[in-house]
Amino acid sequence: MWKLLRISLLLLVLAIAVSWTWLDRIRTTSWQDTLWIGVFPLNGDGSDASARYVGSLTPDAFAGIERFFAREARRYGVALTEPVRIELYPPADALPPSMRPGAGVLASAWWSLRMRLFAATAGSVEGRAPSHIRVFVLYHDPATTTRVPHSLGLAKGLIGLVHAFADPSMRGGNELVIAHEVMHTLGATDKYDLATNAPLFPFGFAEPDLRPLYPQRLTEIMAGRRAISPQSHELPQDLRTVVAGPLTAAEIRWSRP
Repeated sequence: MWKLLRISLLLLVLAIAVSWTWLDRIRTTSWQDTLWIGVFPLNGDGSDASARYVGSLTPDAFAGIERFFAREARRYGVALTEPVRIELYPPADALPPSMRPGAGVLASAWWSLRMRLFAATAGSVEGRAPSHIRVFVLYHDPATTTRVPHSLGLAKGLIGLVHAFADPSMRGGNELVIAHEVMHTLGATDKYDLATNAPLFPFGFAEPDLRPLYPQRLTEIMAGRRAISPQSHELPQDLRTVVAGPLTAAEIRWSRP
């Protein structure tokens, strides 16, 4: 009897979670209303340089992301003039939970639950309306950190965890990473080789019909890099030369497959 009750309760919780995720998916990709994205800047390495940078941030620091979404949504016929709006929130009191590299399925699932709990707590700011998507940006001093941890975007929970550089000259690259992870929360998939970071043909190429194929002139947002040749690729400086390809647009319901 008790075993049956426990199984029934677990199934009920699972059904609620699945339903909630489905509703989030419908709500955030209907593109009938502006999608609010809350950015929570954090001192990711505890340095004075990162603290100063976080303290100097204004909403204008993320304007390129808004322009990117407006431009690309318009290309696919989305009627909204402002498909996303970035809101800058105060930093959280603590850093998000970390996940060790190479974590297994159970460890990853446990981290995901902890991350969702952290986002629910840290993303609730008194006197501020809650955002649809919460992006926690951990800034690192480039003078002491040349390579930051991998960033993540979670569709379940609508959470982004971004590692960025605390340097105004790297603003464009930071915006690219944030936009990429926001796309993940909306259901877009990666379009690059996880082992080499090379864009995958054809969906990771912004212009797969270009002749000659190389070098590509633009970057697909979910590939993150522009193919220069079959063996080389490079990061764009900012979002001005980045586009959402047809598959990415279909995944976030800007268009039909």
